[in-house]
Amino acid sequence: MHKLITAIGNTPLVETPFQYLHAKLEYLNPGGSVKDRSAQFMINHAEQTGLLKPGGTLIDASSGNQGIATAMIGAAKGYNVIITVSQKVSQEKMQTLKAYGAQVVICPATDFIDDPESYHSVAVNLHKETPNSFMPNQYFNPLNAKAHYTSLAPEVWNQSHGAITHFFAGAGTGGTITGVGRYLKEKNPNVKIIAIDSINSFRATNGNPKPYAIEGMGIDFESPVIDYSVIDEVLTVKDEDAIEMLKSLAKKGFLVGPSSGAVAFAAHRYAQKHMNGSDFGTMIFGDSGRAYLSKGFYEQTTTDFDWAVRPELRHTHS
Repeated sequence: MHKLITAIGNTPLVETPFQYLHAKLEYLNPGGSVKDRSAQFMINHAEQTGLLKPGGTLIDASSGNQGIATAMIGAAKGYNVIITVSQKVSQEKMQTLKAYGAQVVICPATDFIDDPESYHSVAVNLHKETPNSFMPNQYFNPLNAKAHYTSLAPEVWNQSHGAITHFFAGAGTGGTITGVGRYLKEKNPNVKIIAIDSINSFRATNGNPKPYAIEGMGIDFESPVIDYSVIDEVLTVKDEDAIEMLKSLAKKGFLVGPSSGAVAFAAHRYAQKHMNGSDFGTMIFGDSGRAYLSKGFYEQTTTDFDWAVRPELRHTHS
């Protein structure tokens, strides 16, 4: 296996400023996020089963990190890569994809994943039209969860020396929360598995999603990847609370992305109410804030933040 690929995983688990809570620093993976694990697992499986052959093309839809992981692995292994993204993806992510040599297809930000113009629908069509191509299809591929069950979950358990009592992770595709949750429940059924969702997601709004700025999380469709039977609770977070938490974390040395801000906000609030001295909580910090610096999340006021992510609000502040 390519040496770069073998560096995926074994990320540190560290204490945080928040009582009872530790953070798994997934942004220290080679591609910069937790998605390195799922991309590696699904691509390896495709190679082993003959779905992906030398000289082939990797195609996937991504809010950025899965695409970056796919592009990194594709570059390392010599595959062509096409990644479809929503127009709300950060400039840094888009530039990173291009730096790895991927072709980037920018699609409108749609409310529903099955919209013909959604980045997922466009990726599916590109896959159908491209000979010798493989689409990991993180949104609907159960191997997404299995990747985290076999890779991330044992690390979380072992690094806590089996003391973990609560696990917090952002939920988008549901791969991380499902894979780790399933493993931890097998080890200790009493471990609480807590998913973090956007307050404006498809799930949170009962099928009437609204725009939100947090990338990399938000349960926006029904998917076979997510297994609610292993999830004890789903906590919702507003954009502004996640962004404010980003600023606080950065001033403590944790420069993390918006989904990690949402996870930290929800976990901290939960811990204050429900955890005590015998508890050991683990949060997933899925990617780095360096991928979002152009969005101004780390220095702007709430009003400026609104303008930055929702230009249509400008006239209401004039």
